[in-house]
Amino acid sequence: MLVSLRRQYAQLVTSGAQLLLLLVGLQIGTYRGWLITLSIMALISLFAWISALRRLREVRDTATSRIASAAQGYVELIGRGKMFGDTPLLSKFLQLPCLWYRYKVEHKDSDNKWHTDDSGESEDSFVLDDGSGQCVIDPCGAEILTMHKDTWQKGEHRYTEWKLLGIDTLYAIGEFKTLGGSSYALNANEELKAVLAEWKQDTQALHARFDLDNDRELSLQEWELARRAARREAETRMREAYNQSDTHFLAKPHNQRLFLISNMPPHRISRRYAVWTWIHLVIFFAALGGIAWLLAQPG
Repeated sequence: MLVSLRRQYAQLVTSGAQLLLLLVGLQIGTYRGWLITLSIMALISLFAWISALRRLREVRDTATSRIASAAQGYVELIGRGKMFGDTPLLSKFLQLPCLWYRYKVEHKDSDNKWHTDDSGESEDSFVLDDGSGQCVIDPCGAEILTMHKDTWQKGEHRYTEWKLLGIDTLYAIGEFKTLGGSSYALNANEELKAVLAEWKQDTQALHARFDLDNDRELSLQEWELARRAARREAETRMREAYNQSDTHFLAKPHNQRLFLISNMPPHRISRRYAVWTWIHLVIFFAALGGIAWLLAQPG
């Protein structure tokens, strides 16, 4: 639940939370009610301002990397989205091929108010290709901004789908990691020890290979033969490891930094966060002004 709240936070503070608090204040209409309402508005706006400012700085201050030469760690990537694997992902209701989708089902009550019945999103990985290489993106835990939204109504129910499509140019910022030959930092001595430790677990097979006089013990000469064979095995394993092709991944950072995926260009994303930074700051000072005015009123 906490993860869900964190992921939906940006939607919450930009979808009328402050307006809802104002309506509550108007409905209560008392001095104490307004004081509590404005205090909550100030706290939410301050928290939202800090969050929007942090996102703005991450987007503006992180330089775009090329997948083939990206450093391990926090990076920004831009490229064309592609399907990962052979089975296409289909959206929940429209059954359109896509990279990712989110859906929501609502119903209308007797007061013509909409209530959510069901919601969810896909967790399938997809690929970002920037021409220099490909990176597999795991969208779990990401904040996703998309321009593709479909809404339709059937009877008393309203359906909404958001999607990322294979034709989209994607912007992604998150934790970059490479698995494969170039990511291995192997040590010949450590690999030799690992092979010998593995062989020692099966003493019967070890003796069958190197106990030349069948006395059920390995002499110094026989043990040296075993070490030479183990060294050759270690070298073979290291060559195989280094020859493995690299696979790049982008996922949610462990340090709570912004993990964002969008089909919007970076300047639009930056402008979006800049606008919300100012909006939350204005609401914060307006709420503080309202509190000051209330406190200045005669008892």
